[in-house]
Amino acid sequence: MAAGETVAFFGANGSGKTTFALHLNGLLRGEGNISVAGLQMADGNLQKIRQKVGLVLQDSDNQLFMPTVLEDVAFGPLAAGVEVNEAELRAKAALERVGMLHKSGKAPYHLSAGEKKRVAIAGILASDPELLILDEPTTFLDPPGQRSLHTLLAALPQAKILITHDIPFAASLTDQAVFFDQGRIAAKGNLREIVQRFGWQALPTS
Repeated sequence: MAAGETVAFFGANGSGKTTFALHLNGLLRGEGNISVAGLQMADGNLQKIRQKVGLVLQDSDNQLFMPTVLEDVAFGPLAAGVEVNEAELRAKAALERVGMLHKSGKAPYHLSAGEKKRVAIAGILASDPELLILDEPTTFLDPPGQRSLHTLLAALPQAKILITHDIPFAASLTDQAVFFDQGRIAAKGNLREIVQRFGWQALPTS
């Protein structure tokens, strides 16, 4: 994928979308060969690959666990060996990027669903990844939260994979899609053509 490119992953529950994505940063390991950002998936490359590929989980409560928002976002750089002051600077920059710097001292559980999603994304951005994988990013978000997330994702320069059942949301960010069926890629290409071919929910005409 090229920088800034977005691709949607479609398919029924259990079709292999998330399983495939988890292989991209080594959280799952299986047979075959995987190369990510020019690095072969191997034990010696896992740390570098995980810095390049950031995964934003469907439920932000499974990703946010530190006492404050700032500590949560700084956790990734600190775990990678970045000095405390530098990690804090990166965390603040990432929070500013997602519009959440003013919540730095708050406990994550005090945030709304949309705010948690932004903080979870900031936690990934603080490690400066090349690829963002977002698993069902609109889950738990009301329409204003979805619009806010759309604006944020559209402005990010990283390549992005959207694992989603929300076809209109995906279509507003990309015209490229991959369709999974029973653990295999059944089709890839134009999003609207794939949606029509596999009989998924209708897309808006505008």
